[in-house]
Amino acid sequence: MSGNPPSRLTGIDVSHYQGHVDWEAVKAAGCAFAFAKATEGTGVTDPYFAANWSGMKAAGLARGAYHFFRPAEDAAQQAAHFLSTVQLAPGDLPPVLDVETNDNVSNSALVGGVQIWLDAVEPAAGVTPIIYTAASFWDAHVGGRFGAYPLWIAHYTSAPSPAPLPAGWTAWTFWQYSQSLRIDGVGGPADHDYFDGTAEALQALCVRQ
Repeated sequence: MSGNPPSRLTGIDVSHYQGHVDWEAVKAAGCAFAFAKATEGTGVTDPYFAANWSGMKAAGLARGAYHFFRPAEDAAQQAAHFLSTVQLAPGDLPPVLDVETNDNVSNSALVGGVQIWLDAVEPAAGVTPIIYTAASFWDAHVGGRFGAYPLWIAHYTSAPSPAPLPAGWTAWTFWQYSQSLRIDGVGGPADHDYFDGTAEALQALCVRQ
């Protein structure tokens, strides 16, 4: 977990694929934040989310939750499912919408569904949601929209920064730079991330009272 620039913080993201996580060990290994999968589509809840959500908090990590978006399913129901599963508290990271598949719907339907989810979740959360995506997928199916939302980019490289960014963005907030690294507290490979900023900047991004 060493070697990142001093203006960047390190973290991981997990789902049921990682199984049980020892969050105290993750924090001791140098992580400042973590994200866990909460929901998918209109009815799937990650079976490890509740344990991850409480464990991240207890370990003193800035915690975040993400929703895997299913474009072929009702976007408003997906937003309601996420909001009923995730109880955000002050100090939590903004909700994340994971947009990485089009489920064979049209690009216009995908764009419309993303906007519906974001519009439903933002006022309920009291903070602007984050969009997680990869440039190739986003540029092919969405294009230069949603650039006002914080970006969490998936781009696996040893380069010092991810490039190119998805259309619509000129800067990234979180960067998932690997999906195969190991860290104390996780039994297998985990996704590793950077936050582009200081601890104070990370806290400024979080949910307020």
